Amino acid sequence: MTKQLIEIVLELNGERRAFQVEERETLLHVIRERAGLTGTKKGCDLGECGACTVILNGRAVNSCCVFAIQANGKRVETIEGIGTTEHPHPLQQAFIDAGAIQCGFCTPGMIMAAKALLDRNPRPAREEIRQALSGNLCRCTGYEKIERAIEMAAEVVAGYAEGRGTEDNGT
Repeated sequence: MTKQLIEIVLELNGERRAFQVEERETLLHVIRERAGLTGTKKGCDLGECGACTVILNGRAVNSCCVFAIQANGKRVETIEGIGTTEHPHPLQQAFIDAGAIQCGFCTPGMIMAAKALLDRNPRPAREEIRQALSGNLCRCTGYEKIERAIEMAAEVVAGYAEGRGTEDNGT
């Protein structure tokens, strides 16, 4: 018996992309295996670690827990869509500057969870940062440097939101 494929269309990192997917295929699988965007990590595959966090229509989600067909017609942002090596997003730069990167496996998910927070609140309190990261696990850095990196990025992002910035910050 052949599996029936369903066509879905995503706005993936600002680009309209169509995919043929199986009914129970996850968004994580589509992102990594069909779109070739491997920055989104496959960790626990149970929605417990946050390594697969992406932004779906403005909200941080565990892509391993979202069926691809649920994302049909929606906006999906991955780590590859928020900055470049030449022009990193303020969060990416802050993670580097604060030493919030060790092995790096959790970093894309942490950054995407933090970006979803800063997109809706460019000046979060430390407790709001902790809440936004509560579904993301790190075994290397602890969380102090990660929280500090998000605070550093928030200063930059808030400055751009208030019109003080003059460069393109990727947001």
